[in-house]
Amino acid sequence: MLAKYLMVACLLLAVAACAEAPDNVQGNWEGTFTGGKLEGSPVRAEIVADKRGYRANLYIGEWPGGEQAARSMPSEAKRGKIVFSGDARLEPEMGGECKVQMNLADSEIKGNFKGKAAPGRFVMTRVEKKSPTLGQEPPDGAIVLFDGANLDAWQPTERPWKIMPDGAVEVGKGSLRTKDELGGGLYHVEFRTPYMPDKKGQARGNSGVFVLGRYEIQVLDSFGLEGRDNECGGIYKLATPRVNACLPPGEWQTYDIEVRPAEFDGQGRKTKNTIITVRHNGVLIHDNVELGKVTGGAVSDNEAREGILFLQDHGNKVQYRNIWYKPQ
Repeated sequence: MLAKYLMVACLLLAVAACAEAPDNVQGNWEGTFTGGKLEGSPVRAEIVADKRGYRANLYIGEWPGGEQAARSMPSEAKRGKIVFSGDARLEPEMGGECKVQMNLADSEIKGNFKGKAAPGRFVMTRVEKKSPTLGQEPPDGAIVLFDGANLDAWQPTERPWKIMPDGAVEVGKGSLRTKDELGGGLYHVEFRTPYMPDKKGQARGNSGVFVLGRYEIQVLDSFGLEGRDNECGGIYKLATPRVNACLPPGEWQTYDIEVRPAEFDGQGRKTKNTIITVRHNGVLIHDNVELGKVTGGAVSDNEAREGILFLQDHGNKVQYRNIWYKPQ
């Protein structure tokens, strides 16, 4: 028992000290309820590594939505387990406000609600989500921008972006910009944020995908966060994702971005705004959203029907792969 306790305690400490690779605690966990009015209902948790150990969000319902029952429950090592506990807020008919506790041991989470109207118990195991468009091959007529072989389609940067043995490219010094301007159509980009448990907010896996060189879809390790306009999937100050569809750092994610550029009359006056639709890991997070202006960091304050695609250097080792564009 002592050895098991020490193993869990060391794992908690290692999260703060090591940012080399994800661990087997952080991630998505799923299971079902047993007993009470929630019998058979799906339950899921997001466990996020931070400098203090872990914190957990608990939901009733399937990924990526559901009713949030508890948020940011802290962890502690106790009797050979990682224990999460906190306050839960459920619908009145399901138990109302009560206490929740989750115990993680032997690759399984066992949890329960405590209270007179508690909805029952649950068991969860760790699952790895996969985007339905992960690894998708370019369709007929698409322009391949990066397939792991070279960066011939891109302009040189101050310090070269490094092509990794697995065919990904890692952020170097300076944003990576296509040589050619592109227009409306479908952009497919795969990305992976680094494991940075000792950081938070904008210092945690920060980058961005700029379409037409003017509209940034944020790239950030926002796993377990609320899903705001300055988090992953957000269009800063212009559009908030419908739902946070982030996967944990270290796991490959996808953006499928459909763009209809702004239209202009003969005198160059804009007659229609740019319209954008974004699917993050296959989940619709922006649906025909009108963008009336460019975002910060754009190549120009003036809107246009064509522009470069660029991937932002924000000082973090974000990786990209399988990037292509299908004109409309």
